[in-house]
Amino acid sequence: MPLVSEFFGIKIYMYWDDHFPEHFHAEYGRFKAIISIRDAVVIKGSLPVKQLKLVLAWCEIHREELSKNWASAQKKGAITKIEPLH
Repeated sequence: MPLVSEFFGIKIYMYWDDHFPEHFHAEYGRFKAIISIRDAVVIKGSLPVKQLKLVLAWCEIHREELSKNWASAQKKGAITKIEPLH
């Protein structure tokens, strides 16, 4: 599972050939969540409120790059790094 981005202790991952809908995995300590790329909402799991707000904002900013990574991953192609929040 490639690490796509990392910021403020939050790690963002994507899997190759993962199930739909388009999503990514976010981890913060013992918390894990699956986030919809299109809607920027939690599909499954949870994160603390502060970290969730950061992840959802990051998703909004990088939606196009995330979608490109998703499409590439579905074809077992490259998953590229995405700029973290600063």
